[in-house]
Formats: sequence, structure tokens, C-alpha cells
Amino acid sequence: QVQLVESGGGLVQAGSSLRLSCAASGRTFSSIAMGWFRQAPGKEREFVAGINWSGSITDYVDSVKGRFTISKDNAKNWVYLQMNSLEPEDTAVYYCAARSRSGYVVRSRYEYNYWGQGTQVTVSS
Repeated sequence: QVQLVESGGGLVQAGSSLRLSCAASGRTFSSIAMGWFRQAPGKEREFVAGINWSGSITDYVDSVKGRFTISKDNAKNWVYLQMNSLEPEDTAVYYCAARSRSGYVVRSRYEYNYWGQGTQVTVSS
């Protein structure tokens, strides 16, 4: 079992930065892959960034490459999403997700079996 709790969302202006945090419970955290997804109103939930079990491999959707950075602290059971140069198009509810069956990063949301409650990020122009 893995429980996830996100924090760090908010309302910011375009060009600003935010850091999302996700606290994870469970003794298997160091062996599992983690991901951040987002869902805007009227749209499907989409993959934003993922990280493998050790933190050595990351993956990003093209629209956030160079602006967002995902990281994983296996000692403290945290995963982070540093978001820089935010754009109004980044406005969404952001979800932390765990892929407990594997330590490898994938983009499909169906491969992630634990989800946080989500945190709202709103970027004004």
C-alpha cells in the first residue's frame, strides 16, 4: 500500500515558479517509479513527468521540458516537481502517482495504481 499527499499548489502569475511536493507512505517507496500528472477542465488526465525508482532516469512531456524538473528523495519518501516559467496553459489539477508494480517510468496513467488527491495550480496571464 502506498498513500500519497500532494502540497504546494497555488495561484501565480505567468513566468513564476512553484514547487509541488508529494509525501509517500510505504516501505517500498525506494523501489517504485513515480509520476506527476495533470488534468485541466474538460480534458483528460495527462502525463507531465516521471522518475524511476532510483531517480536516475526521468521523462517529461514535451510541453514542460526545460521548465519542469522531477526529483525523488528515497531517504525521506518525497517526490517533487519544480515548475519554472509557468504558463497559463499549465493551469490544472496536478496529481502525484505511484507505480508500485515496477520501478521503471512509463507515461500511461493506467500503469500507476496509487494516486494523491490532487493540488490546484492556476497560472494567470
